[in-house]
This record gives sequence, structure tokens and C-alpha cells, in this order.
Amino acid sequence: MPRTPSPRELARSIDHTLLRPDAREDEVRRLVEEAAEAGFAAAMVPPCWVGLAARLLAGTRAAPATVIAFPLGYAHPRARVAESEQAIADGAAELDTVVNLSLVASGEDGRARDDLAAWVEASRRAGREAGRELVLKVILETALLADEQKVRAAEVAVAAGADFVKTSTGFGPGGATVEDVRLLARTVGGRARVKASGGIRDLATALALLEAGAERLGTSSGRAILAAAEAAAGG
Repeated sequence: MPRTPSPRELARSIDHTLLRPDAREDEVRRLVEEAAEAGFAAAMVPPCWVGLAARLLAGTRAAPATVIAFPLGYAHPRARVAESEQAIADGAAELDTVVNLSLVASGEDGRARDDLAAWVEASRRAGREAGRELVLKVILETALLADEQKVRAAEVAVAAGADFVKTSTGFGPGGATVEDVRLLARTVGGRARVKASGGIRDLATALALLEAGAERLGTSSGRAILAAAEAAAGG
């Protein structure tokens, strides 16, 4: 049986997330402060709040993170790059972007790969200029894809040089499943890591996804999940 992570280890796997379109500044500030206090891997905030998050997280273990070409993924490649360069200039250390699902659905894997490869190259260059080693994640929106498309989309992301493949935006028709995480982990094993996101609201779900092969969890329920883990460890 796999070892249950300690609360501290669990916290380091969580991207504490607030991406509601109507998120207020005070809510973003609170989420970022919670991420720093809990020792979460990242605070995932809308692009317009990256500067605030970067200032609040300076000197902490949590990374300022944001989303790019979100949530639909079919932005022009130059727009994807420009949005990322601005986020990095504002202080982002992790970027989650959505693969161009329209291209994947059309069988245009080469175009989808080239789009992401240009994004990876530009983002890493901007990160080096800013003195930061970026973490780049590609969202596949698995609920919209058949298994064969999930594998193809994951291969596109790996070929482009992404660090992670990620299941979902949280705005699609479904979220992370154990089956999808297992499929992605088998597909990219040793070449990239897997982030599960969407519908992760309790400790049991979080642990099941980690056991299936996820190394990061995107969730707005990070505090509740960590509190449950601490209670279980204390009991």
C-alpha cells in the first residue's frame, strides 16, 4: 500500500487556487496569505493579480502562479506568448496554459505542438531574464477528450517541453478522475509530471489522485484538505 503523505508533504503538492472571474482583491489577498502560511506549492491567481501575489509571497516557499490562454486555449500563439511574458514580468514563477483543443480535435497535433513549443521557449527565456526557473504546465481539459486524444494531447505537451500535463481547467464539463490521472501518468512517465485539477474538494479525493500518479493538485479547497490531513495525522 502506498505511503500516505504527511500533512507537510501534502501541502507541498497543492496549488491553492482562486480563478473565479469575479474574484475580489481581498479574496485574492487572503488566498495568497493562506498559501504562504500553509506552505502550499503555489498560489494560483488571475493574471491581473500576479503582481500582488508576487509581492505577498516574497521570501516564502509558495510560488506566485497564474493561467495563460485560459480557459479555452485557442488564443493566437503570439497572444499566448505576450500574455506569458507580461505575467513573468509581473512576478509569476509558474504558468498553466491550455492546449489548443480545437487543433487537437482536428488532428493538427503538429500545429498544437508548435504553438506550445514557442510558448515554452519564450517563457523560459523571459524567466531566465527575470532570474527565475519557471514551472510550465499544460492543461488538457480531459473531460472534452477521448482517451486517444488525451494521450495525443499529453504527447504534444511533452514534445513542446512542458514540465507538467494537467487534467482540467475547473471550468469544463468535468474535473480530475483517477482514471485520467493514471492514463496521463503512464503516458508521460519519466518525461513530465501530472497535475490533477477540478473537483478536488476533500482529503480522500486528493489522496486517491496522488496515489494514481499526480504530483500536484489544483484546488480551491486546499485549507480544508490540509486540515483534514492534520486531523487524521493527529488521530
